[in-house]
Amino acid sequence: MRLENKEHLKKFLFLSLVPIIFFLIIGNTFFYYQYHTYTKNYNNKINSIVTLIQEKYPNIDQNELIEILNNQKSFNNDNFLKYGIDIKKESLILENNRDFKFFLIFYNILIIFSFLSIIFLYLRHEKKLDREIKKIVRSIEQINKKNYSIDISDNGEDILSILKNEIYKTTIMLKEAAENSKADKLKLKKSLSDISHQLKTPLTSINIMLDNILDNPNMDNKTKEKFVQNIKREIINMNFLIQEILKLSKFDANVIKFNNKQVYVSDIINMAISNVEMLAEIKNIKIKLEIISDSKIICDLKWQAEAIANILKNCLEHSLNNSTIIINIGYNKVYNKITIIDYGEGIDKKDLPHIFKRYYKAKNSSKDSVGIGLSLAKSIINKNNGTITVDSIKNKYTKFVIKYYQ
Repeated sequence: MRLENKEHLKKFLFLSLVPIIFFLIIGNTFFYYQYHTYTKNYNNKINSIVTLIQEKYPNIDQNELIEILNNQKSFNNDNFLKYGIDIKKESLILENNRDFKFFLIFYNILIIFSFLSIIFLYLRHEKKLDREIKKIVRSIEQINKKNYSIDISDNGEDILSILKNEIYKTTIMLKEAAENSKADKLKLKKSLSDISHQLKTPLTSINIMLDNILDNPNMDNKTKEKFVQNIKREIINMNFLIQEILKLSKFDANVIKFNNKQVYVSDIINMAISNVEMLAEIKNIKIKLEIISDSKIICDLKWQAEAIANILKNCLEHSLNNSTIIINIGYNKVYNKITIIDYGEGIDKKDLPHIFKRYYKAKNSSKDSVGIGLSLAKSIINKNNGTITVDSIKNKYTKFVIKYYQ
């Protein structure tokens, strides 16, 4: 970890420098005072000796005395040994011996205080660090209990502040995930309720029609055939609903594996048209394909055709009988463009922002609609780096624009 991130360590080092500098100043002052004291003692004694010599020997030359004092030649120690003084071990001046003991004691006290100050600052730093770590641990314990309301964000730059901010970011993500999970559960509950309702209605209808057939063995063939056709229609609707739900579930679980390869956009459109030909024939609606420019895109042909087919189903559902749906294919250097226009009921402005939402049903949706087709189409197109938008004017037209980006 780089030093600039160790803010606590930097603070500790800075605080440690304060007593160190303080004791250095005191120490240097002390050594200067010690030197000055020794010098003063020596000079006073030598001055007394020189004065005494001058009084007894008035003819002595002062320069000679100064030369003796500054002479670095070693002299015999025996002169002082007979007085019990070893000049190699102790000072001739008793005041210096006394002062030395005082200075030695003071110096040791100074070192001890300096050392204790650093220890105190270190323990204080560690205590603060330990307190911050315990606070972080308590916060993590609260997060583990799914209490995401705590705020441990920190504006500092030290490593613990960085850790707090990362934990705070994680807390926000966990909170959002929990909220999303709750929302997803509510959405799933609503979806299951919608699916249950969608399945319950045709099942009830099938059950009633079967009861009629079983309870009336002499029912005429025309009525019986009508019931059978209605039952078949309901089964087809249920099968379509179940298949669409399964496809959406696969997208939600990210288990779909696309078989991507280069295909012409026109091939996608032609496959989608073939999937809805029967429905177009029932309403006598003509699907007109206009190819301004065609090119290849990398995609799963089957799935993209499924998406376009779902959009065409929506257009066919809301188109007038004997009308026309126009599909236009274009291309530029940025994207491939598909435009699908139907001239039918149109979509209300209040419904436009919601038509791609799952299980959303507009006011003019048919009773068989379950609100899955357009949601599934959007999911498939988005997976292939595409976008889909819609524009509509009530009772005039509805236009879907699909863009596949290069």
